[in-house]
Amino acid sequence: MTPHHLYERIVASMLDDLKAGRLRPGDRVPSEHALAQSFEVSRITSRRALEVLAQASVVERSQGRGTFVVHDLPDLERVGAGLGINPEPAGAVQAAPGVRSGLIGLVLPDFNDSYGLQLVYAIEESCTQAGLDLILKRTYGLRGNEERAIAGLVARGVDGLIVFPVHGEHYNPVLLKTVLNDFPLVLVDRYLKGIPAQAVVTDNHAAAAALTEHLIELGHREIAFVSPPVENTSTLEERFSGWSSALSRHGLLPRPELILSNLLSTLPTQFQPDNIAADQTLLEAFVRSVEVTAFVCVEYNLALELVATLQGLGRRIPEDVSVACFDVPHVPLTSPHGLPDLTHIHQNELDMGRTAVERILARLRGETAPTRTHVPFELVQGRSTSSAPI
Repeated sequence: MTPHHLYERIVASMLDDLKAGRLRPGDRVPSEHALAQSFEVSRITSRRALEVLAQASVVERSQGRGTFVVHDLPDLERVGAGLGINPEPAGAVQAAPGVRSGLIGLVLPDFNDSYGLQLVYAIEESCTQAGLDLILKRTYGLRGNEERAIAGLVARGVDGLIVFPVHGEHYNPVLLKTVLNDFPLVLVDRYLKGIPAQAVVTDNHAAAAALTEHLIELGHREIAFVSPPVENTSTLEERFSGWSSALSRHGLLPRPELILSNLLSTLPTQFQPDNIAADQTLLEAFVRSVEVTAFVCVEYNLALELVATLQGLGRRIPEDVSVACFDVPHVPLTSPHGLPDLTHIHQNELDMGRTAVERILARLRGETAPTRTHVPFELVQGRSTSSAPI
């Protein structure tokens, strides 16, 4: 049986090295990082391979020292048979129909605990299960980097692309050309208006509306909206329209003075001292100028800045003002300002990543799919929202 999971290629190769004497009892095994580079896979995949070998009593892992071949090796033929792999030099993985190179490219601005990490994890895991290698390129929010990443991956011969587009007012011409050439491509997190590319996204309009409705149900009537520039980024445009429409449904006006949408410091490449200081100045002026009892923040890091500003002005959360946002990290962070547990929209990144890979595989099989696929979201009640003060 030929290895069909990526980690099995590493396991098979190492078993073959042991049989051929290239690895001997007591030898130190290459690190997770070295194996990932050598086999052009992720650290998650190389770690899985070493864990499997350790469970089979072929290697032993010692924290701080590394991984070593055990001195009393088991029967390697039996180990290989038990794992269901052929302990010969690894051949091509069994890939999905339509796959030629076995490579999928993932292009995204960046990722962190608050948003993106689980998305990357799900995409890598789903590619591995499908017998595909994943090549990840970060653009850091720069359109030029995105253009070079897409062009380079296509030139390298990837079978498909998953792209998290950069924030900006202009579409990437290389991305547009790739879509118009009918190259297998799926967008995640956001879509491009008027462009016939498949996209796997949260229904951000419904999510922002749900967040705003929650505040309205708590008795809030003056609810502000805090965001980076909204125009030409579908995610932010939908969140703005969701906030606006929820207010309108309850006879509340989404007045211009309730909107602060020119904050820059949370955008990729803009997290710099000057921008942070400028945003703090804008936030403080905004908070002083409006009589509101609640805020909807479109991003977690903006919510952190807002909370710090409110507390610096002596405003208590949630006694004086409520704050709600998107995408709180799985392990809530504690700020030096005593950050409360934030009410937020939790996007299902795992489902988004898995669905994106499913859509790529469907394209490779020649199947059609909806242009836009919505993944579910959840409103998580925290301690940062309460009934409006009387």
